[in-house]
Amino acid sequence: MSGSGPPQRQRRSAGAGRALSPGGPGVVSGVGYVRCVNADASATDTGAGARPEGGGTGRLVLLTTSHRVAPGLLSWPAWQVLRAADRVLCADAEHPQLPYLAEAGIEVEIAAPSARELVDYCVPVASTAPEVPPSDARTAVVLTSADGESALTDGLARLAGSGRETMPDLELLPGSYDLPGARLLDLVQVMDQIRAECPWSSIRTHEDLAKYGLEEAYEMVEAIEAGDREELREELGDVLLQVVFHARIAQDDPEEPFSIDDVAGTIVEKLLHRHPHIFGEADAETPEDVKAHWLRTKAEEKRRGSVTEGVPLGQPGLALAAKLASRARTAGLEVPLPSGEGIGYELLALAVRAEKDGVDPEAALRAAARAYRDAVLAAERR
Repeated sequence: MSGSGPPQRQRRSAGAGRALSPGGPGVVSGVGYVRCVNADASATDTGAGARPEGGGTGRLVLLTTSHRVAPGLLSWPAWQVLRAADRVLCADAEHPQLPYLAEAGIEVEIAAPSARELVDYCVPVASTAPEVPPSDARTAVVLTSADGESALTDGLARLAGSGRETMPDLELLPGSYDLPGARLLDLVQVMDQIRAECPWSSIRTHEDLAKYGLEEAYEMVEAIEAGDREELREELGDVLLQVVFHARIAQDDPEEPFSIDDVAGTIVEKLLHRHPHIFGEADAETPEDVKAHWLRTKAEEKRRGSVTEGVPLGQPGLALAAKLASRARTAGLEVPLPSGEGIGYELLALAVRAEKDGVDPEAALRAAARAYRDAVLAAERR
């Protein structure tokens, strides 16, 4: 069962419900099982010995695990129920948890019993008929497979919804759960497989992808400026794909390979170093203090000979002019604008003035351009 918090046992004990359904690798979702009170059903109705109502009706636990968590790392409630169970079953003989359960002394049957068989096993039989021997309430644990247990869960739903069955307590217990960011592991895994098997992706280079990085960044900015949250989520994913794709390409470099873990490690170290007020002993009470820390630590890291170093000259012209002006102003340099004639020098002066006033000239021009586009559309409709 996927989630970003501690596992919670889920139990239903009233009313009819729907089946659990697979929700992804190692996930069983949609808990809706119930224990039905069999007040009106007799032993003849159900074809079984009379079964007691209320407490002591047995227990059936569906134990889920996350493929994103190392096998063997299970929650304490999971280990408790596994050790206390009368029977532990798993349909998947290759389930990654099996070696660790065996090492812990827990016997697991490789079997896929039906819902009927499990209910009959768990629910005690209290019958005076000699052909139906009595039994105690028992606990069975089913270790769910990566594909879920749809046949089992559908069968349990039918039995529970019939109103004719005494059902054991049915629980969904996460044995391991995902931490925030766990789906990034899925992205890395998927990208790795695509790189290995896709005829197009397997031969791409950093140079091939460069233009897509620019396109995706622009589309992300457009989604931000349009205030479209759904579009922004998608575009952020596309930008993230570029990062993961480039990192996977870099992993194949014969001379200087690096991986997505190296990329993540580098940015983590940078963030730690540039936030000494959080991860160190420095003080910063205002945004200005934080910016000062950032600039100081960045200068220590880069040791650049000029404030212009590290400014990408390939960026849009207004953004480039504003960035150079920002670097010069931050360094306390009084730099007169170069003299010249033409629209370029006029735009330069406007960009420098905008930066000084705290305005992003590139964003301002895009906003004006969108207004102009709307005017064009309006003129076309007339």
